[in-house]
Amino acid sequence: MTFQKKTSNSLDIAFSPFGKFISKKSVFELKFKVAAHNGEVADAFVEIECIAFFKFEDGLQFENIPTYFYRNSIALIFPYVRAFISTVTLQANIPPIILPTMNLSSLEIPLKENTVNI
Repeated sequence: MTFQKKTSNSLDIAFSPFGKFISKKSVFELKFKVAAHNGEVADAFVEIECIAFFKFEDGLQFENIPTYFYRNSIALIFPYVRAFISTVTLQANIPPIILPTMNLSSLEIPLKENTVNI
């Protein structure tokens, strides 16, 4: 599993994007994994796997997916993952984990490389 790591204060945050383009339906399935741990603990104490579906106009071919889509799809999903982590940790009656806003445009290439056409 290929993770891209970023560090925020005392958190190490790893991202792993995967994509699947379903040609028959013109649907793109984005699987976005986020894992966070502090420097002292090797295992992640927060691990989220989000799956999002994007519908394209009928007839779009895999090769014609705009390059900006890969970057923007992650940018659209990250605020929801960020809010989910904050809400779950707050409801667990522990100090909430608030991930910072991040520029994840560097995940465009890994997502493109980890996308399959079925």
